[in-house]
Amino acid sequence: MIEQKQDQGSKSMSQYLAPLVREIAPSGIRKFFDLVSASKDIISLGVGEPDFSTPWHVREACVYSLERGNTKYTPNSGLPELREAIAEYLYESFHVPYEPKDEVLVTVGGSEAIDLALRALITPGDEILIPEPTYISYSPIAMISGGKPVGIETFAKDQFKLKAESLKAAITQKSKVLILCYPSNPTGGIMTYEDWLPIAKLVEENDLIVISDEIYAELTYEHKHVSFASIPGMRDRTILVSGFSKAFAMTGWRMGYACGHRELISAMLKIHQYTVMCAPSMGQVAALEALRNGLEEKDRMVESYNQRRRLVVHGFREIGLECHEPQGAFYAFPSIQATGMTSEEFAQRLLYEAKVAAVPGSVFGLGGEGFIRCSYAYSVNQLLEAIERIGKFINKL
Repeated sequence: MIEQKQDQGSKSMSQYLAPLVREIAPSGIRKFFDLVSASKDIISLGVGEPDFSTPWHVREACVYSLERGNTKYTPNSGLPELREAIAEYLYESFHVPYEPKDEVLVTVGGSEAIDLALRALITPGDEILIPEPTYISYSPIAMISGGKPVGIETFAKDQFKLKAESLKAAITQKSKVLILCYPSNPTGGIMTYEDWLPIAKLVEENDLIVISDEIYAELTYEHKHVSFASIPGMRDRTILVSGFSKAFAMTGWRMGYACGHRELISAMLKIHQYTVMCAPSMGQVAALEALRNGLEEKDRMVESYNQRRRLVVHGFREIGLECHEPQGAFYAFPSIQATGMTSEEFAQRLLYEAKVAAVPGSVFGLGGEGFIRCSYAYSVNQLLEAIERIGKFINKL
């Protein structure tokens, strides 16, 4: 009788959910992760995660901090010395000045920073402009914040750069926020100083606020990253979001930060105080060690990614998949249009028939259909084996 009542109750639980939450589709990437976990002998190119372990001295700093009993709350905005290190790093690396005391906020990963920024900025009905294909979380978070995401398609022929004419065509009187993700997940596209200038002009003319997700800023290969906040007039209009996950191999630590005008950061801090209180103290200690003493190891990891990047792009072209050359991040975005299959169909068949997991480009929004995302943050042996399997799969089609 008890089991029967529980079953009956579970069938009706969805009626208590907010309609907005019911309408949001589950993550397309997570779907493929679940398929991989249920299968054997899979080579996965789907996870955007460094295959390096966090450097030992970073882990050791955390362990030493724990042994000393440093397990209490930190200030809501983060350890003062970490905020100072972040400000110094951004100024020296990307020429963007921030005041550590009230223009830097340490967050639980870059994802929390994006969430805080949107919740602090959005009034229901505001439009959020998002160049696509892009990171899958922006549109759902924008919707949860009460905003309306508006995709702006970018194209392989333009190296997936955001073009001023495309941005201009998408702007309306309701446009309030532009979300940028360069270097790009999933395409590996970047923007140069010259690319940014006409975008900055439109941002100013249309009184937009920019959330610039620069989590892959250190992962560029032929051109140094140019922060949108460094463009003249854009610093105070930009909330710069970044973190330690990608460049410092610290994904599981969930350490991120947001920097911007003190009034914007103050608003984000209010939400942060009431939701998570502060980022984990031991993670902050590790992040500080990474900034102080981990830059050389970061450079070695980047050089390894660069070698794998060249290997993967060459490999895809050799087996007949057209692939633009990514200039940042650690993803290749080859076209599968010549196969005649949708991205979803290709990825599913590749998984079941060739035992290789890749993410269908369609989950990344406009412009993603006809492509697959393949991370090259894996060992050379895995990458070579994956490309060989994909080549055999294509030859059978």
